[in-house]
Amino acid sequence: MSDVKNILLAGVGGQGILLASEVLSEVMLMAGMDVKKNEIHGMSQRGGSVVSHVRYGEKVYSPIIPEGEVDILFSFELLETCRYLPLVRKNGQIVVNNLKIAPPSVALGQREYPENLAEEIRKKFPATIVVNGLDLALEAGNAKTVNTVLLGALSKILDIDQALWLQALKKMVPERLLEINLKAFALGCNI
Repeated sequence: MSDVKNILLAGVGGQGILLASEVLSEVMLMAGMDVKKNEIHGMSQRGGSVVSHVRYGEKVYSPIIPEGEVDILFSFELLETCRYLPLVRKNGQIVVNNLKIAPPSVALGQREYPENLAEEIRKKFPATIVVNGLDLALEAGNAKTVNTVLLGALSKILDIDQALWLQALKKMVPERLLEINLKAFALGCNI
């Protein structure tokens, strides 16, 4: 199973993680790979943790990424990134949005949001790509396109034809939102 690659998407409900995993899976299918996907989104409507496993390769037998075998942690929030770092293999890659969303314990004043998380992540994984997703989404014209900005950043480290990414976006994103999402994707590609 050494040909199987594993991408773990992590974030908070409402960030577009499920759409991002759908687009990513579609890209891999169009590239001719076997793809398996699994989503865990328990209390996502209340801002809870959302995780999606995407596995692809010549033949994939299970949608669940084995512990310690995440090749790419693709994360939409800094604290959620830290939660899943133990699952990443030693030479793994991190693509992370620099967004901070206070969990309930922080919002209630019971804890403080940890400082310097991006730096701490880079200490463990020096090739980490930190994306200012919200600013780029706003530049594209809509804050809700952060997930598409991040897909653009992810596409830079995957050896997949850019045309397939654009085809997948055209297939998965509603037509009325396509132009702004294509712009967001291009901005993510150029970080």
